[in-house]
Amino acid sequence: MKRKLISAIGIAGMVVSVAACGGEGGSGGSDKGADAKELTVWLTVDAQNNWPELVKAADAAVQKKHPGLKINHEYYGWPDKNAKLDAVLATDKAPDVVEMGNTEMLGYMVKGAFAPLDTADFDNSDAWLDGLKASVTYEGKTYGVPYYAGGRVANWRKDVAASVGVKTSPKTYQELTDALDKIQKKRGDKFSAWYQPTRDWYAAMSFVYDAGGAIATESGGQWKASLSSPESLKGLKEFKNVVDTYMHGDKTKDESDRYIVYGQGKSAMIFAAAWEGATAEDPKNDKTGKLKGNLENFVMPGPSGKNMPVFLGGSDLAVPVKSDAQALAAEWINAFTGPSGQKGLMAKGNLPNNKTDLATLKNDPKTAVPAIAAESNWFVPMAPGWGQVEKAQILQTMLQSIGTGKKSVEAAAKEADAAIDKVINTK
Repeated sequence: MKRKLISAIGIAGMVVSVAACGGEGGSGGSDKGADAKELTVWLTVDAQNNWPELVKAADAAVQKKHPGLKINHEYYGWPDKNAKLDAVLATDKAPDVVEMGNTEMLGYMVKGAFAPLDTADFDNSDAWLDGLKASVTYEGKTYGVPYYAGGRVANWRKDVAASVGVKTSPKTYQELTDALDKIQKKRGDKFSAWYQPTRDWYAAMSFVYDAGGAIATESGGQWKASLSSPESLKGLKEFKNVVDTYMHGDKTKDESDRYIVYGQGKSAMIFAAAWEGATAEDPKNDKTGKLKGNLENFVMPGPSGKNMPVFLGGSDLAVPVKSDAQALAAEWINAFTGPSGQKGLMAKGNLPNNKTDLATLKNDPKTAVPAIAAESNWFVPMAPGWGQVEKAQILQTMLQSIGTGKKSVEAAAKEADAAIDKVINTK
């Protein structure tokens, strides 16, 4: 399953009123379209390619309650989904359910693109994972339902580690760097003991949050960038140390093809989405013929001495405010994301949307690592202008400047703070 979270961009020309479509009391909800005869659901190709049977099961559950209901599905790739969504939201032909990356939600909630929902209508809403719950909440109202989550873990080659005498995965950051130092020394500077793409801001910000820093902080309703704080700088400097010491690939790259590079056999470790190791060892990606059964996930230890806080990525499902079938849309979402749906998603290697199911994964050796890793997590600032920060790739630009040595950590962070402050409070 390949994920790429694209920033929420402005919805040009769309003037909508959430209040006109929301229900009374609670966190929203609407009876609009309870008797609609047709439902249109937009999902990404992840669902189409990896769990189409779960989509069919949700359809069947809703159609059983509403005989004759026609459900249409459209599937989109992550890079082009938002442009298509923005275009259709400016018309009167909006879909009834749309899948969003969790960092994409905020820009659309700020613009009033989605209808408020009543959390009481959704199973396990009282146990939603904190990072996912935050992604669907704006100014005290709920505008989406968490679908599934994806954490980040460390993954390394057991054979390469064993070649330097390391037989078990590291439990501390010192153990990790000691092992990587041995690997790097043995393999030389054409090999990356740790393949860490410089522009991978999800990994870099984990170092920042592990050090007690943050991308931005809020006070009195206003957000201010804080990458230049002593804590954030400490985290950024350690990230630079990792890139300088262990990353011997192209230092202008992002993480989009990391699993492909990993499969080429020129690196010993990645810190990545939990699915990337398994995808790298797929025969079509494994160019070494040695990765199958030889890769191991482990919880990433942080320099702080605690588990590294990881970005909790994932998807949410929302109901456009212009939908004519909001009530049925909510029913379909609950059928898709409820207990049976979560069970199916977990079987496909995803993290569930709630703490109750997550706890069960911790007890299974096959799923314990991503489940434990997900317990320590961070999420993007829920500021009105965050979508503009992502769209401008401010963090990626900063990290490339740091990783390539174009600018010092302090200068790059100061420049990034200034750029973030210009837009982060802008709706």
